[in-house]
Parts: sequence; structure tokens; C-alpha cells
Amino acid sequence: MIGFSEGFHDAAVTVINDGRIDFATHAERYSKKKHDKNLGSLLASVAQDYTDDSKIAFFERPLLKKTRQFVAGQYKTVFRRRKLAYRPTHYFGHHLSHAAAAFQTSPFNDAAIVVVDSIGEWDTASIWKARYQEDGTAGYWKWWSMRYPKSIGLWYSALTKWAGFRPLDEEYIFMGMAAYGTPCCTEEVRDLLSQNNHRGISSLSSRPENVAKSAEWVLEGEIRKLFNMAGELSPNICYGGGVALNCVVNAKLQKDFSMWIMPNPGDAGASLGAAALTYKKKIDFTPYTGYNIKRTINPKEVVKTLLNKGLVGIANGRAEFGPRALGNRSLLADPRQIENKNRVNQIKRRQKFRPFAPAILEEHCQDYFHMPPQSRYMSYTYQCKHPDEIPAVIHYDNSARVQTVPIDSESVLRDILEAWYEETGCPVLLNTSLNIRGMPMVNDWNDAELFSEKYDVSVF
Repeated sequence: MIGFSEGFHDAAVTVINDGRIDFATHAERYSKKKHDKNLGSLLASVAQDYTDDSKIAFFERPLLKKTRQFVAGQYKTVFRRRKLAYRPTHYFGHHLSHAAAAFQTSPFNDAAIVVVDSIGEWDTASIWKARYQEDGTAGYWKWWSMRYPKSIGLWYSALTKWAGFRPLDEEYIFMGMAAYGTPCCTEEVRDLLSQNNHRGISSLSSRPENVAKSAEWVLEGEIRKLFNMAGELSPNICYGGGVALNCVVNAKLQKDFSMWIMPNPGDAGASLGAAALTYKKKIDFTPYTGYNIKRTINPKEVVKTLLNKGLVGIANGRAEFGPRALGNRSLLADPRQIENKNRVNQIKRRQKFRPFAPAILEEHCQDYFHMPPQSRYMSYTYQCKHPDEIPAVIHYDNSARVQTVPIDSESVLRDILEAWYEETGCPVLLNTSLNIRGMPMVNDWNDAELFSEKYDVSVF
């Protein structure tokens, strides 16, 4: 069965067969257009090759969405005919698709689900109760919702735009900027939550980094309220929607709640939710579901190149489903050399203040960070115990968005880390996506060769 999302941003498709994710990827990886909203005939055809099932599910209800767009005055959108890549046999609500992506990939059999994004049809935040019934099918009951025009996600995107970044794209940059600010305007920022932020924010009285820090404090408070409400339904909480990509707030919530975040919680991941709702049962989750580059890598050769040049590219195995590289489409660098941070930022054309993630052998993570025993999908930030040892992956506030790599990892990153640790005594590598700012991650080997030639980086 196929689930797909398209029409607004980050179109994606997921194929599920017998509880396995046989294929899931983003339209942008094929079209080479960042955040592509259209699935495209090429990707639709590729996905169709992975299944004989005729069930095709769409991640929202278009007619219901048009009623909200009409009220919002988006008349051109309302009356524009929308052509989809497939003809769906099933339609599911936007927030229900997010909820299913979160719950049916989670380790829980019974949970509350918190969904927070910019906007779906009418809901902008919602709380659900979910459990597997006697026949193994997932049941969902909506318990609470926030409705347009009030929206936590639209508020955060509007602040992102005010700070000079692209909304629905660069919220993570706005989040990273908060480390340089002080929460001196929290009341002013909080007051904006009560207005319609769909068309942006005109002016604020403080500097962008202070607004970012204030927004971080307000966002944590608002999401914590929702988690406290959800906690009345279940001790287990699944979290979905684009706002669930805020790893700083996630880490603060993790201290107090038993929670699961599917590592592609935004609209692209809702394609998985639509397919999951059609399948109805628990999904065997893996993030490595995209295009498969079948090449043999010698980890010792990778380490040798790292030691000689300081960084390498990895394009091997199945591409990651989600916005974050987890070892199969990664740019790796020596984290012990602070100059590698500026060097990689320069290659990727990013602002110098932006941090990179440390990928670490899972058994060593608590030697370097104040954290739980694992964090495999870069969904949380943690404080570093020894920042002087790995300065290229530590942010201004001594935090890092950690990826722990387990012994049974599907990615070649595990073997590379083991070889790196054996050679250097350091179990950490800088890990960032194999792309440049404004472009999708490398997908196939042709993309990898072009990246290597253009930026003089050895890609394995």
C-alpha cells in the first residue's frame, strides 16, 4: 500500500508491505528542488514498483482544507484545481496522519499522541488517545484540538521569517540562534500567540537572537502544557508534526516524559502515517528506506582519508527518510579540530554560527554527554562533558544534537566509527548531511560524484 503527501511543502511517498517500510523518500531527492511540494511522475512510478497493492492513501482531506482556506481568504487556492500524483483510494485527516506516523512506529502498545504543526485542514495542534486492539489494529480517538487561526507552528514560522530566515525551511537555524540570546522579551513574544500569524509579524523590540531565545522559552511552556494534558491519558507520549523537530525543547521534555518521536515528524513523514492507517497495524520502523547505492566501503580507507584531509562524504546504502543524515548520506569530519566546523560550514554555504551533530558509538555516549543510554535520530540536544575534546561538534551553549550509533546499526557509519575509534581513541565523528544549503541531500551515485567534483571532497 502507498501513502503520499503533496501540495504544500515536502512531498513524500511511503510504501508499506506486511508491516515493513519497503520504500519511503522525499520528492526533492528526485526533482532536486528543495522542499518540493509536488510528488512528480518519476517518483510516483518508482514507488509503484515496490508494491502490487492497489490501496493508495492521501495524508489529508482536501475538501475540508478548502473550507479553512476560504475562511482565511485564500481564494486563489480554494478555486485552483489540484492535480495529485495518484488517485487516492483513502483520505485521512492531516493530524490523524501525523498521529499514526508517530504511534504505529513507536515501541508503545498504548499511548497518548501530541501533534503540533503550522496547520492541517483546521487543526493546528491536537491530542489523541491510541491503542492496539485485540485484533492488532490501531484505534485512534481525538481528545483535544487547537484550531486555526491560533497556531503554535505558524507563530514559530512567523518569528523565523521576521528574523530573516525562510519559514517552513529554516526554523532550525532560528532555533540554533537562540544559544546566543537572552530571554528578555518573552511576554512580547508570548502575546503574539493570541493573534493570527498567517501573514507574518511586522515588528519586535529586541534583537533576533533574543527573540529566538524568548521563543524557545515560550515554546517549551506551550508544548509542556500539551504534554501535561496528554499525560492524563497515558504515561507514554508519541509526538508528531513539524514542531517536533525542535530538538532543544524535545530534550527538556524528555527529562519528564516517556516519549517517542519518529525522526521524520513533519508533512513528509505524514505519508508514512497515511500508509500506516491503511495497513492499520504496528510498523517495523527503520529510517533507511530510500534510494539504494550498492557499493562496498572499506572503513579503514575512510579513516585514512579523514586523517589526511579532515573530512569525507558517505553515499552508501539506502538513503535516510527525514531531514537529517544518519550516516548513509553524510559529510563526516574530525570533531577534534575546531577549524573543521568553519571548513564544513564554508563548503555547505551555511552561517558560521551553526553547529554540527556528533555521531558517537552508542556504548560511549554517556562518557561524553549528559544523556540517556541512546538517542539514535538526532531528536534531542544534550550538554557535553568534555567540549574541549570534540570542539567542532559543540554549540555555543555547550550543547550538541547527538546521534548514537548502535552495534546493530543498518548504516555503514557504525563500521567507520569503530575503525576511527580504533585509530584515534575518539568514538565521535562530526556528521552533517551531504548537501549544500538550499539543495536536497545527495540521492544517487551521480549526485555523489557531482558533489565530490564540485567541492573537492572524497565520497565513499
